[in-house]
Parts: sequence; C-alpha cells; structure tokens
Amino acid sequence: MCGLCGILSGETHWADLAPQGSADERSRLGRRERLGRVAYLNRVLGAFACSVSDWQGCRYQVSTFTGKSELPENLAELWASVERLTGIKPDPLSEDVLRRISGDA
Repeated sequence: MCGLCGILSGETHWADLAPQGSADERSRLGRRERLGRVAYLNRVLGAFACSVSDWQGCRYQVSTFTGKSELPENLAELWASVERLTGIKPDPLSEDVLRRISGDA
C-alpha cells in the first residue's frame, strides 16, 4: 500500500480516539498515549518474534525479526497481522507473554 492510502484510510479505532482539550493538547496527549501503547505492545509482541512501531500516527507497523512487515490500521488488525506474518495464532494471555509483562522474561 502506498503512504497516501494509509493516511486516508477509514475511521479512527476507539483506542486511538483523542482525549479532551484543545487541538494542541489532544494532539500531544494522543501521540503520547499511542507511543505508550507501542512500547507496551513491544513487550508483548517479543513473545511472537515481532515488534511494532508507530507509522505516521495513523497505523502501526508490525515487523517480524526476519524482516516481514505489515501496516495494520488499528489494534484489532494488529493481531491478525501478527498471525499472518508468523503463521501462529498469537495468544496475548500465554505464559510467555504474562512473564514478559510482569518483567520476569
């Protein structure tokens, strides 16, 4: 997909809705929340040999450790991307993931 198509894509996912406040405050807080989500997701996705980054503030870039990548639009699509890229159905409640989240991994 070209960059322009990614930017012009559908509705905002509920998790990415901007907080209340002025336009500048919403932009700043929304960006901070998104980057916090990305950092947390990277702890989880490491269990599936994947990582995630923010792409243009409107999509996520999911990449495997071998270099395959996709640009899911929201968190729901992110899990489907992980499954397509790795060939396994990710279980965010698996023991390995729970250890990573708690800091034991």
